[in-house]
Order: sequence, then structure tokens, then C-alpha cells
Amino acid sequence: MAALPQISMKPEVHEYLRNVFMNKELLMEVEECEAERRFLALLSCLSRPPSFTCVRVSTHLAPRHEVQQRLQQYLLQQSECSYPGGVSAFPLAHPLLADVLLLPVVGPRPVCVLDSEVIVGAQCGNAVLRGAHVFSPGILSTPKFLKTGDAVSVFSDVEGKCTKGAKEFKGKKVFLGNGVSRVDRAQIFCTDGPVRGLGIQMTEPVYSSPSFDGILPEFVFLQNLPSVLVSHVLGPKPGERILDMCAAPGGKTTHIAALIGNKGEVVALDKISWKVDKIRALAQTLKLDCIRPFCFNSIRAVSSQADNTADGPPFLQESFDRVLLDAPCSGLGQRPNMAVTWSLKEICSYQPLQRKLLHTAVQLLKRGGVLVYSTCTVTLAENEEQVAWALRTFPCLSLQAQEPHLGAEGMLGAGLAYDQRLLLQRFHPEPALSGVADRDTIGFFIAKFTKT
Repeated sequence: MAALPQISMKPEVHEYLRNVFMNKELLMEVEECEAERRFLALLSCLSRPPSFTCVRVSTHLAPRHEVQQRLQQYLLQQSECSYPGGVSAFPLAHPLLADVLLLPVVGPRPVCVLDSEVIVGAQCGNAVLRGAHVFSPGILSTPKFLKTGDAVSVFSDVEGKCTKGAKEFKGKKVFLGNGVSRVDRAQIFCTDGPVRGLGIQMTEPVYSSPSFDGILPEFVFLQNLPSVLVSHVLGPKPGERILDMCAAPGGKTTHIAALIGNKGEVVALDKISWKVDKIRALAQTLKLDCIRPFCFNSIRAVSSQADNTADGPPFLQESFDRVLLDAPCSGLGQRPNMAVTWSLKEICSYQPLQRKLLHTAVQLLKRGGVLVYSTCTVTLAENEEQVAWALRTFPCLSLQAQEPHLGAEGMLGAGLAYDQRLLLQRFHPEPALSGVADRDTIGFFIAKFTKT
């Protein structure tokens, strides 16, 4: 048996993140040993999946209880495939979010390592920890004589050092569980190019959760709990014109459209064309026709011409009732993530970009309108420091209370007053508590402003 380690990262990134959780302002209120304990707990939690898989229900198409029953029936019929290892579990209704179902993640389970090893890439490994099987393109290394039907142990290469096609690997790796090969080695590494489809079917994963590939695609959408919460905090109303500035892959865009009952206009921007195509495809799957996706850089989304009558971007100032800026970020709250490969320079590069986007967001927001800023990271620089900067830079902005409020208060270290921090929502990955409304989620941050 093998245990998951703490997340792997470059020493300078580790020290940077440690300093976030050991800052002077925080240490004035918390003992240093307690701050260190919280930091180490964070690193441990980041390397494993949350305790629940969160599913957003398309309540504009069917009531949650009906989808819950259909999903439960599917899991009963497909229990061996949905929860590998003979484990069964049922979807639970979230007590505060009326369009959310939660499925317990079972693990870590005691699984014995086999002699035959398959190595997969880090991204593939993260997917396996969240319930996926191994698809052939994600396989980096197999035994020399791997055949269809062979039982194998699956490991993740957490440092990206395994050579594609290697017959063995001695580098740093993390055990994900056992499975059965559905392909021969010759098929995986054939000279005609990589094969597609299932490579290893997981039978004894360290963490058991259902695979949602192709399950009720119109009615359920896999989305992390804080990401679902963001659209509720935005509070969209039917008939409003709403902007999602960094919309791909479309989870929040489609959620906003569903919350307004497909009555209004949701403009979705992303600067990469194939990502915009994904938004368009998802909207079609979910039967939402109030979404207008555009391939456009949100930083340049404000028109400089007062008489601009164009149907798409750039837009006139104060064109939108509500604006969501789910900003590009360092992603240091994503789970599971066994390895951070970015440099400190890359991690610190997001703050200037986020400020440019905030400038655009404030200009496009109507007076009296709502702006929600969110990230999936845990740094101060991209979260509380950005809030403090926005309040100084834009006197027209004021922080507002958030409903529902499921996360913790904002973190010390950015100079925000206590009552200001209470208005923020910060999700620290932490061990699961009792009940279903715990905070064992990805790391996330939400701030809500109004423009006065």
C-alpha cells in the first residue's frame, strides 16, 4: 500500500506560499505553530480530491429531485463501473444550494501495489483521483510485454520526467490504484500515432468516485462547489444583461443563463476561439439560447466611441447590469493537484492581468450594478490584496454581503478591516467536517461589489 504525499512544488514556490500563511498580520492573532499547521494541512489536502463530487443540476430543464432519482438509478445499475471496487454511494441534495447534488468520494482506500506498473502524466493522474479511468493518450510508460487483460498498478509522474514509451520509470511517482489494461503496449505506442479510447479500466482506485462520462449530459454538469456558488452570489435576474468576462469552458456562463430562466442576455467572452466553440456547444447541450459567445480579449472590451452601435464587443461603458470576472489565476487551489510545475515568476504574473480586467469590468458595469470577482487560488496577492486595491482605485465600488455564505472570512495580511473580511468568502481546502455542507472543497475566493 502507498499513501499520497503532500503536493510537490519548486522550493521558491513553497516558500512563497508558506509566507502567505505566515504573514505578520496573521501571526499577530495566530500562534506560529498553528499557522504552520494550517499551511501543512493545506499542502496535504491539495494533493487529494475533495470529500464530495459536486454536480450542478439543470433545474431549468427538470426539478432537482427528479434528476437525483435518475442519477441514483443509474448508479445502482452501473455500480461496478461508477464506483469501482464494489463501493456504492448515492447523490445527496445540498441543503443550501437548490441546484446542487453531492456524491461522496470514498477514500483513501487500502490498495496493494502490484508488480506490473503503468505510469501516467500528472493531468491524467489528477483525473483518476476524481473518478476517471485512464485513456490511452495519458499513458507514458508500461511494462515491455503489457497485454490486454493484464492487471496493473497505475502511478502518476508528478515531476514530468517520464519519457513517453519508457519500459520502466524510477523517478518520483504517486500511486493511484490498480486497474486492468484494455490495450496492448504496441497499440499505445504505435508508430502511426497515439491511439484513443480507454487504456486502463480502474478497478481498485485509491479514491472511489463515479465517472460522469456521458451520464445525463443535459441534466448534470460536473462543477466544483465554490464555482457553483459564484453564480448564486452574482444574483442574476430575468431580463438583465450580464457579462461573463473570462467565460471558458462555460460552466458559470450556462449556470447564469439557467438562473435567469433563459430570459435575458448573457454575453460570454474568451480570447481563444476553440474555447468559445466549447461554450457554444455546452449552451446547445443545455438548451440555453440566451448566451452570446464572442472570441474577444476582455481587456479591450470597452469601446472608445460614444456612438458605438455594434452588436458585439467592444461595448459602451455601463452596458451591463452584472459582471462576473472569474479571473485567470495561478490555480493554486485546484484539487487534486499532486505537483505544481510553475515557477514563482509565472505565479506572480497574474496580479497585473487581473487588475487590467478589473479596470474593464468597472467601466462596463452600470451604476447600481453588481460585480463579482473570483479566483481558484489561495494567494493573498490575487485575492484579498486585489480587493484592497480595487477599493482604493475605484471609489465607486463598495463591498457587499454574499448569499449564500458557505466559505470562511477573508484572510489577514492585506490590510482589510475585520468587517470587510467578513463580506468575503475564502475556501481553504481542509479535512472534511461532519455533514454535507463542509468546506472540503477546492481553494477558492469570492468578492462581491456594487457600483454606486
